[in-house]
Amino acid sequence: MARKVGVYTRISRDDEGEALGVARQQRDCERLADLRSWQVVKAYEDNDVSAFKRNVVRDEFELMLKDLRAGLIDGIVAYDLDRLARQPRDLERLIEIFDERPRLEFATVTNDINLGTPDGRTMARIMVAFANKSSHDASRRIKRKHLELAQQGKDSGGPAPYGWQREDRTKVDSKAAEAIREAQREILAGVRIGTIRTRWQEQGLGNPRAGTKRMAHHHVEHILTNPRLVGYRTYHGEILHGDDGQPIKGDWEPINTLEEWEAVCAAIAERKQKRPGKSLARKYLLSGIARCGLCKTKIRGQINQQWTPGSKAAKFSYQCSVVNGGCGKVGRTGEPVDALIAQLVLEEQRARASVTAIQGEQRWPREAELEEVTQDIAQLIEAERSKQITVATLLQLLPAKERLRDELKLERARFYKEQKQAEAKNDAAELSVEEFLALPVERQQEIVLHSLSAVIIHPAGRGRRKFDPSLIEPVWH
Repeated sequence: MARKVGVYTRISRDDEGEALGVARQQRDCERLADLRSWQVVKAYEDNDVSAFKRNVVRDEFELMLKDLRAGLIDGIVAYDLDRLARQPRDLERLIEIFDERPRLEFATVTNDINLGTPDGRTMARIMVAFANKSSHDASRRIKRKHLELAQQGKDSGGPAPYGWQREDRTKVDSKAAEAIREAQREILAGVRIGTIRTRWQEQGLGNPRAGTKRMAHHHVEHILTNPRLVGYRTYHGEILHGDDGQPIKGDWEPINTLEEWEAVCAAIAERKQKRPGKSLARKYLLSGIARCGLCKTKIRGQINQQWTPGSKAAKFSYQCSVVNGGCGKVGRTGEPVDALIAQLVLEEQRARASVTAIQGEQRWPREAELEEVTQDIAQLIEAERSKQITVATLLQLLPAKERLRDELKLERARFYKEQKQAEAKNDAAELSVEEFLALPVERQQEIVLHSLSAVIIHPAGRGRRKFDPSLIEPVWH
């Protein structure tokens, strides 16, 4: 009987996505199998997959090893040994299987190595070691090239980041840019990244990876805080600075001003610090805001399990729960309470806005001080480079200047964060009740808490069915 073998093909990059390289490898491997009178029963294809990167899992390679160990195939044919392995550990895993099954077949199109013999294994180990070194050398050259491009403010290629046109990475995609700005306004108004992520997933925004059912939280966070938004050039996630100490600007159109970007970054960082591991998720507007009129315990929203779409029953209610330490004696249908509070809050904020002088966007008052410190740092570095001062003197003077610079940058970020947050919250005065109730619930709560410290729900008494607004008591700031 003919020996049953598998054909393994791989190519590291397939920019066109047409799999022409692996197709050519497969034809040559099948031709070699025919010459050996072997029967090809399965082709294992890892297209556009690296064998050098340690964090990359080659699914078809792993399946091939599994089938080889299980006896489903009697050998392997590959185009070249470096298609099969560029990491010595992968070769050793393959050799281990050949140790367990000595009669396995192995062949490559470009050379003749027998993994079943000590000499063949030694030669294979040498060849993979050289292939590994070649990949290391190529990786080092590519990294150096990318660093040089970054220092010049040039783009390093690849798929266009979300917010820029796919055809021209230097030009802003107006639709994507507006989606980013809107999401940033929502962040400043109190909306969770998880809420934005869900909406983006439904609307097909954010360039979700093909096949993903849910966008990753960190993916959305990176889009909204990417230094590229303000034109800064990064390298391995860090903002690059020039000899003058200033961030290097890239040769593309920015989406944010520095003030907008710093405000969003500061808001997200502050939220992580204040609520480590605690979810901001809320389902109902007054959860944690409403309190029982009898025992003053916080009231939570509860879904009505009997409710169905189209029915006249209440979808949810606010109940004082014994489970949460309450008396369990006060409850109210949720929708009319939410509508009432929304109306009262919006009226209060409109009245406040009509008598409050509208201030224009203010500039951070210590901008000149930050610029002076940044110039001092650049001058110290240049003085050491030109041998006017020693390295020891530089290292004595530099840390204090750098600390002051970082403190001023943090203060500037906080200043613009508070300014932008106030702008985002004040926009609520122009909303109708219907528009308010269509907002994400986190933003609704931020607007309510801007005016109210609590809402007291008083008992309605027995037999009362009609909603009575007088039993809902807002507690104003």
